Amino acid sequence: MKQIISDLSVFTSGNKKNTPIVFVHGFPFDHFMWNEQVKEFSKNYYCITYDIRGLGDSPAGDGQYTMESFVDDIESILSELNLNRPILCGLSMGGYISLRAVERMEKKFSALILCDTKSLADDNAGKINRVSGIKWININGVESFIEGFVANCFSENYISEHNSEYNNVLNRSKSSNPVGVKGCLLAMAARTDTTYYLEQISLPVLLVCGEKDKLTPPDVMKPINDKISNSEIIIVKDAGHMSPVEKSQIVNEGIKNFLQKV
Repeated sequence: MKQIISDLSVFTSGNKKNTPIVFVHGFPFDHFMWNEQVKEFSKNYYCITYDIRGLGDSPAGDGQYTMESFVDDIESILSELNLNRPILCGLSMGGYISLRAVERMEKKFSALILCDTKSLADDNAGKINRVSGIKWININGVESFIEGFVANCFSENYISEHNSEYNNVLNRSKSSNPVGVKGCLLAMAARTDTTYYLEQISLPVLLVCGEKDKLTPPDVMKPINDKISNSEIIIVKDAGHMSPVEKSQIVNEGIKNFLQKV
């Protein structure tokens, strides 16, 4: 079911009496990336996905985004849907948003799942890289930028062996509003570092990382696991940055085992 909350396109599936899971997608994708998770978990959970402001079907507006405004959007969804301590699951940029949401309002959630993400803010080189992306879009167009960026998000094996599925994801992303894409790049460049808060998290946390992730590899995610007292980590063999898409069955099984203990 689709509805509009604070201008965002929000999608719900499953029985609303069940425990809710809010899925926060990565950049520059949309809620579609969680399809295999929603199919599986809507059987026993109330699944909520949405298009982050500026991406997918959600409007770009003026493109002046921050992590704080993205967290404000999550808070609006929780309030509008009357969600009682949902499980929060985010990938990549969705993980940045989720970590800041937990830092700001941990008591509103019951568990946290972080897929292929990091707690560190961008260093100077990272910030310059984000700005270079904006410049590239201004000169060459958003489709050209997306083409190069998305290729880095998937393992080479997935691209060659599942080319149709890969192109489906790629083409959905290529239709993104350039204002929204640039706004997300600015928000990521300006985000705060949440590393200090990891040791304060009391929620049960599951970390999921693709073995072949080029953007947030296991060496980046394992220290997060070390800092959170009640956490566990799954390294997904042969998966890249988009592990829930590339290896959905393995990731779903890992999430299922984790949720049984929550």
